[in-house]
Amino acid sequence: MSNTSSNNDLKRNLSNRHIQLIAISGAIGTGLFMGSGKTISLAGPSIIFVYMIIGFILFFVMRAMGEILLSNLKYKSFSDFANDLLGPWAGFFTGWTYWFCWVVTGIADVVAIAGYAQHWFPDLQSWIPMLLTVVLLLTLNLLTVKMFGETEFWFSMIKIIAILALIGIGLGLIFTAYHSDQTNTTAAFSNLWDYGGFFPHGFMGFFAGFQIAIFAFVGIELVGTTAAETVDPNKNLPRAINSVPARIIFFYVFALIIIMSVTPWSFISPNKSPFVELFTLIGLPAAASIINFVVLTSAASSANSGIYSTSRMLFGLAKKQDAPEPFGKLSRRSVPANGLLFSCTCLFGGVVLIYLVPNVMEAFTIVTTISAILFMFIWSMILISYMAYRRKKVNLHEQSQFKMPGGNLMCLVSLMFFIFVIVLLTFEKDTRQALIATPIWFVILGISYFIRSLKRQ
Repeated sequence: MSNTSSNNDLKRNLSNRHIQLIAISGAIGTGLFMGSGKTISLAGPSIIFVYMIIGFILFFVMRAMGEILLSNLKYKSFSDFANDLLGPWAGFFTGWTYWFCWVVTGIADVVAIAGYAQHWFPDLQSWIPMLLTVVLLLTLNLLTVKMFGETEFWFSMIKIIAILALIGIGLGLIFTAYHSDQTNTTAAFSNLWDYGGFFPHGFMGFFAGFQIAIFAFVGIELVGTTAAETVDPNKNLPRAINSVPARIIFFYVFALIIIMSVTPWSFISPNKSPFVELFTLIGLPAAASIINFVVLTSAASSANSGIYSTSRMLFGLAKKQDAPEPFGKLSRRSVPANGLLFSCTCLFGGVVLIYLVPNVMEAFTIVTTISAILFMFIWSMILISYMAYRRKKVNLHEQSQFKMPGGNLMCLVSLMFFIFVIVLLTFEKDTRQALIATPIWFVILGISYFIRSLKRQ
């Protein structure tokens, strides 16, 4: 299936089936399974609107990215087009920040895996499942890109089947008016508004929901990093991007409506996965174990995506001499093995984090906030690149078969939304700490770019 002339180029081995499921996997992150308990406790039923608003904004980010990638198939990812449209500094900052984003997200995922493993093995040391996960995913990614696609395909299928089952069982409980002895409540849609209305904590609670909810969407742009390895990108990328809003409404909004209808929001623990809790509450411990397995594979799937995308980003950076030369070499299986090894080594930072912050949920919140801030930087760079593309490549925009709806106006609306979310992060203590720590990364990048520029003179 390879349609590339060079042996040192990525091969187009990801089919439509892989791309569709990678896009779904990107849209259904660990944040939905692990973080939704905390978002529900902060915002109550209004969390449904939070997910819909974020999904609406990110659709435009995806469309902007799609139009630029398809305007020039030499672009391997958004780091390439940022470099071309905004300048070498933008490619450097975007590429390295995206790499760091996924390392941080990968750490959040292996931290989550440690939490899920304790459901079965309460006395197990957290670092053991983390280590095993990283070794397994590294091995799978070293084989071939098709192996990554297959692994991600099946991980995504598990997630989709689980959410469909949750929605189906939840509807069954609601229509039979199931009564829970543990909470002394009856499953009904009226539970959404009977416990303090849709905004039980007022607008401040509603706004507080954004900070963790936005983490649930990290990876939505992942389909953009597969552009160089996609069979027939002109057909497959638009199809994957356009289906994102429907998926978000179905998987996020329906799942949360069902969870809060079966168990009133005020009974949902902020420190546990509401997916696991729902089945435990109705007295189905075996089902709780199955869901625990699902959320564990979901976290593994997200970490798998992270390992894939970081290695590809390092490959692209090395090609532009923005990263050490060895990262630009491919193995005999056309896989950037050096980048994979380096990214996986960095994931062991999660082991150190768990040692320093033993509370899994607290560690998860700190890491996810840093990740969300950095992803908003990436999404903003995609939008700013789009505005530059509209200015500099007028002909390409006019010829485009996949124009972004709303154009520059929606770019500005989306950028204002990201600024609004950053302001919201200052309100809570744990997210404020992460917000204060994040600029350190940009200082390190700035110094690195300055040194690199001096060397090139």
